[in-house]
Amino acid sequence: MVSGRELSEAFTPTDAEAEWARTKTQDQQHLLALVVWLKSYQRLGYFPKVEDAPLLVVRHVRDILGLGEDVALKRAAVRSAKRHREFVRKRMKVVYDGAGVRKVAEEAIRRAVLTKDNPADLINVALEELVRARCELPGYTTLDAMASTIRTEVNNGFYQSVAGRLGAGAKARLARMLVVDPISRRSEFDRLKDVAQAASLGKFKQRLELLEGIDAIGPTEVWLDGVPPGKIAHFAGEARVTYVADMKKITNEEKRLTLIVCFVHAVRTSVRDDVVTMFCKRMAAIHKKGRERLDALREAHRAESERLLGVFGDVLSMVREATAPEEEASAESNGDASVEGLAPDTREVAERAGRWVLKTLEKAGGVETVAAAHEAVSAHHGNNYLPLLEQYYGPHRAALFTLVNAITLESTSADRSVIDAVEFLRALRGAKVCAGAADGRAGGRGRATGHGDAVDRHRRLRLGDVEEDPAGQAQAGVRVLEPGGGAAVWGHRGGGAGVLRQPARTADVLAGV
Repeated sequence: MVSGRELSEAFTPTDAEAEWARTKTQDQQHLLALVVWLKSYQRLGYFPKVEDAPLLVVRHVRDILGLGEDVALKRAAVRSAKRHREFVRKRMKVVYDGAGVRKVAEEAIRRAVLTKDNPADLINVALEELVRARCELPGYTTLDAMASTIRTEVNNGFYQSVAGRLGAGAKARLARMLVVDPISRRSEFDRLKDVAQAASLGKFKQRLELLEGIDAIGPTEVWLDGVPPGKIAHFAGEARVTYVADMKKITNEEKRLTLIVCFVHAVRTSVRDDVVTMFCKRMAAIHKKGRERLDALREAHRAESERLLGVFGDVLSMVREATAPEEEASAESNGDASVEGLAPDTREVAERAGRWVLKTLEKAGGVETVAAAHEAVSAHHGNNYLPLLEQYYGPHRAALFTLVNAITLESTSADRSVIDAVEFLRALRGAKVCAGAADGRAGGRGRATGHGDAVDRHRRLRLGDVEEDPAGQAQAGVRVLEPGGGAAVWGHRGGGAGVLRQPARTADVLAGV
């Protein structure tokens, strides 16, 4: 159906075109046929059959030319039709060369078939190249047959290449994927089509098990070496929408195996993306719980903090009262001297201030009680919630180590701190790390029984440096460090199929662990 706008813009002959057509013809019927072919070629790029021209277009051209309604568009004689086509080609500056046109179209389709597979896309590429080369367009059936032939030829080459890399064991393994379980009435091929669900711990573990099963099928990236990504995606899409029963009906074994391999490869990439995304969500949930736990501890210790501030204020008041009369003289004459070196009056003031301070602390519950309360409250000062993550990280530990073993970590810079940290934790997965310094201060060397080489290799990370716990102990397990390593990977993820990337700085993420 031709719209009114298209009719006016594409099929209205100009005065120059009408005058040119009149000089090339001797009667009105040939004039109408020549102008219709001229406008059709300008619009379509080829000469359609006369009887295929829409009646609406014929009437429009006839009215513009001022011809009577009795002038009908009819098929001209062979010689006349040939002469009319030559007139149009000469005016459009187009050279007709059937063999040359087919060569141009074939070369364009062969280049495009490496990245495209849809016949319509291949035909469009050929049409664009022919228009660019100012060639007369062949018929649609010609291009359709050419695209189908070349597509089949190239695809068969890929089928043979992939199938040739498969051993007998791999072929048998792929064939078993099409076997339907009589109990569940589903095949392994169908189960691979299941999409990822909510990022719960159970679903995360199920997705990791699926990834391990897919990896066990075989090295799909080796089997598909040399196959363009566009072809892999198309073959995988074709397999995804094909039922097992229909897949078994494919008589070409090489094609069937290639479709399955491409589908497994695509699912493998998708599942890797799924587990990485679920990993990021699980780490975000763990850190959220850690922050909430820190806020809860702060709230629980709020009253104790206020009480300790009150005790501290009382101590300051007692000291101020005890030292106020002689404070200035004592500062000028003795400075920071010890009590033994003070004058008798100054020593008396210091002893009185000490007695009052001890009395104030005894009223507050005693020195040991106040000291223990201070340690409990100060343990949660600041925003370092990473030491609190261990209790939430425990159920995820095995799954996260499985993920680390299944994916590849790549550094986008020269800094490999996160990668080294992950390798360190992987090497010490079953060990305990102790801080080298008895007081737990930064700078202590880490050690692990039976894993000295790994510790020495990663000593520069200073992962053995741990903060003191509220009880003042200097020992910390490797698992206390692992949530921090996960934080580094999670906090600096960059995407990619099965690849996590890191920036240059990650020390701040591991700080405080």
